[in-house]
Amino acid sequence: MSFAEITMLVGGLGLFLLGMTQMSDGVEKVAGAKLRSLLEMFTSNKYMGILVGIIFTGLVQSSSACTSMVVSFVNSGLMNLYQAAGVIFGSNIGTTITGQLVSIDLAAYAPLILFAGVCTNLFFKNQTVKRVGDVIIGFGVLFIGIDMMSGAMETMKESDEIRERFSQINNPFFAVLIGFAVTALIQSSSATVGILIKMADESLFPNPEICLFIILGCNIGSCVTALIASLAGKKEAKRAALIHLLFNIFGTVIMFTVLQFFMDPIAGGIHSISADDGRFVANAHTIFKVTQVIALLPFMNGIVKLTYKILPGEDEKVGYRDNFRLQYIGDGVLFNPSTAVVDGMKELERMASLASDNLNRAMNALITLDEEDIKEVYETEQNINFLNRSITKYLVDINQSTLPIEDLQGIGSLFHVANDIERIGDHAENIADMAVRRKELGISFSADAQKELADMLTMVNVMIEKSIRFMLRSEGDEFMDELYELEACVDKKEKELQQHHIDRLTKQECTPEAGMLFSDVISGLERVADHALNISTYILHKDNADVATGAKV
Repeated sequence: MSFAEITMLVGGLGLFLLGMTQMSDGVEKVAGAKLRSLLEMFTSNKYMGILVGIIFTGLVQSSSACTSMVVSFVNSGLMNLYQAAGVIFGSNIGTTITGQLVSIDLAAYAPLILFAGVCTNLFFKNQTVKRVGDVIIGFGVLFIGIDMMSGAMETMKESDEIRERFSQINNPFFAVLIGFAVTALIQSSSATVGILIKMADESLFPNPEICLFIILGCNIGSCVTALIASLAGKKEAKRAALIHLLFNIFGTVIMFTVLQFFMDPIAGGIHSISADDGRFVANAHTIFKVTQVIALLPFMNGIVKLTYKILPGEDEKVGYRDNFRLQYIGDGVLFNPSTAVVDGMKELERMASLASDNLNRAMNALITLDEEDIKEVYETEQNINFLNRSITKYLVDINQSTLPIEDLQGIGSLFHVANDIERIGDHAENIADMAVRRKELGISFSADAQKELADMLTMVNVMIEKSIRFMLRSEGDEFMDELYELEACVDKKEKELQQHHIDRLTKQECTPEAGMLFSDVISGLERVADHALNISTYILHKDNADVATGAKV
């Protein structure tokens, strides 16, 4: 081959990979949040999981991307291994759609597809439409890359030396090894199969049946991406990647054995439904994957259990009260753009639970004057401050990555949410300060005052609990109406208790010092309710994080 031909072949491969990557990234940006919801909602049943895996991978055009996302879901606790197994099985069928597209000669239309994508990206301001343009551009670039590779291969087939080299690939084991090595190198089985299809199209293989064994090697090589992605994750994430590997190893062994005994009828059958050698390879890829899923489906749970045998034990768990440690985000946790915001919100939920518990601990300390409770309030407040700084930094970092558009729009609101949760923690610390003052000055509360504080705290706890639930589920306007009503009740309660406090002072039923502490505490609780409302309001208006909340801070 001349230098120009090599350049065209390598350049075509580069465009093919670029097109696939742009298509995958574009789909994840446009529909990543919705695809994530699809994975969460419909994977409880293994058959639905397989269907979702087929659809997801067919859209993203990458089984590696799908499996990497599933690994991240398992790492985040959004999906268990049995649910993940169904999706992984389905993704292996979905990945064959790329090969079917490549086998259809769309090279003549590639420039028009590219032009349509560029126009969509340039002339529309809506970010979702622009990202759809990116997907179309990727599709066009992919087929331009295929056309370039085809042009280089047309010249290659004229070379007796090259044809001789390809004719020497007749050992099935060696063919499997070639498929594995190339796919592991470029980390895309779709790309390898795409190249194989074009090579078969140009009749570079004197014996096209050898492509069947190369496909089997590609299947195992496709596991490398997910295995690499899982290295930074927990053991459950590693087991998810291992399910993908075991499926392809067992599937390859089954198909390899069957081909050894029934090559002629299998190859003949596939040829009979294929218009040319390129379609033969694409159809073989699809048939093999479907056959592997059917053959291994009864053993799905056994494969999951096998991963526990290969990787025994559990990770050290970070409790929600562990000081100065991150549970869902950070350097030691697997990162995936599609689950990055979900992971951040789970860490925010943990921070909110700490702040809520600390508020109750501080209120208990105010009444009991327990020194251990007071000390723990201060220690937990330091942990809340650490989480606030860490989560804020994390949100800044992920804002620079390729997040789904829906997630990107909501990041601004999460900065405000983190700040409001931190302020709830500050109010707990303030109440602990009042407990210290009460103890030092020997101030006592009447039984009526203690009951009133407990009643108001109960109302505020309901506000916080509902706000956290709304943050995680975004339950809609009706839920927000309930929160506004609750916040109004807290405001009314605060005014009512302030009046009761004045009445007790007038009747000399409490001391001025006790009255001041009581007034400060109920004012602080009322502001905590405001912060709880703010959390929900920012989530409701996440597309416009600067929207006025209407609540005090």
